[in-house]
Amino acid sequence: MNAPMDDATAATCREQALAAMQRGDIAHAEQAFSRLLEQRPDDAEALQFLASCQLGRGDVEAAIGLLHAAHRAEPDDAAILHQLGTAQVTAGDLRGAEDSLRKGLALAPGMFVARLRLGVLYEQQGRRHEAVTAYLGAINAAQAQGRWLSDDTTAPGVREAVKHATQYVAAGRRELFDAVIEPLRQRYGRAELARVDQCLAIYLHEQPAPLPDPRQRPLFLYFPGVPSQTYYPRERFPEHARLEAAVDAIRAELREVLSEVDDPLVPFLGAPSAAAIAARLLDATGPQEAAWDAFFFYRHGVRHDANCARCPNTSALLDGMPLVRVRDHAPETLFSVLRPGTHILPHRGVTNTRLVTHLPLVVPPDCALRVGGETHVWEEGRCVTFDDTFEHEAWNRSAQTRVVLIVDSWNPDLSEVERMAVADLVAAIGDFNRSVPGD
Repeated sequence: MNAPMDDATAATCREQALAAMQRGDIAHAEQAFSRLLEQRPDDAEALQFLASCQLGRGDVEAAIGLLHAAHRAEPDDAAILHQLGTAQVTAGDLRGAEDSLRKGLALAPGMFVARLRLGVLYEQQGRRHEAVTAYLGAINAAQAQGRWLSDDTTAPGVREAVKHATQYVAAGRRELFDAVIEPLRQRYGRAELARVDQCLAIYLHEQPAPLPDPRQRPLFLYFPGVPSQTYYPRERFPEHARLEAAVDAIRAELREVLSEVDDPLVPFLGAPSAAAIAARLLDATGPQEAAWDAFFFYRHGVRHDANCARCPNTSALLDGMPLVRVRDHAPETLFSVLRPGTHILPHRGVTNTRLVTHLPLVVPPDCALRVGGETHVWEEGRCVTFDDTFEHEAWNRSAQTRVVLIVDSWNPDLSEVERMAVADLVAAIGDFNRSVPGD
């Protein structure tokens, strides 16, 4: 029976093994780790190294046994689970490999090679959607770390696999989103959906966006073939006359909201003002801290029933408007409250398929909106509609609070069929993106 190895001797064995590894002497490293393992059978580092040696010899079962022992010793080591999953794939144990890889990724979501292997595993089993999302999750994770951006940033051993994954994702997304639009093509004809097809091709980076105005750059979805303009003529939106006619009733409900002891407002950007300032979304033009607050009637398509109940007249008007309705995305309607001395810094919106309308309710002096470099001064009770995919900003340089009612609407240059297609497509893109690991 071997005598117990003291800590100094164990350290010596480890040092010898690591030194041998550094000079590429795998045989001596294996010998040193084997001596260490004889006395320290739960040493995870030795178990992992010896498992890789067994894999090199083709003894997959021995390697898996060693890696299971390493996992028992270090259950929260994601790298061990990755190595185990890789060995299980080689052994044909796809269920075990999936379990190991998924557990490893739960511990370390940024292991993009492990996610790539999981995508390969899904593809081998014909699980197409899961393969697409795993591959895309791998690509996103790698690129977030500055990898897989080009051949130079991709390890030679995985270059072909990464290229395959990229092509597989492109084909899978095209197939998925085509299927969403196809029922409308069948019902209305391909010609009616021609611009939607081009919109999808632009979104999938299959063709460039033919932007007619360099000031316009949607962050998400560009719809081609519609006029490009910063502000839209009032006559394009006859329904806004109802809002303007009810401005006094709407303003009265706003004042009730602003007077409530339990402040019902929330930061529009979802973060404290200090965070928004640090992110260069807001700036202060005076001594007060910048603040942009909101009282939502709808947010990301979800109705805020309690807020609607507080403002029944405003809510009824909004519910009677032809708002953009996209599951989990729109409408978005709210009282937008810009505090004194606040500057909403230049930014861009997500898509030109919908436009933004402001009904000004409280407008002190020295407040304005700028879209595409064109300045508009709000007039209380008079709607203004603009395309927020142009760079735009707003400011309140006064000592009073400015409030507008924000309403979204479809771009009037889209047909009814195109609106239906865009609503279905945006909802499907949202569903897909939420299914991608890490998104």
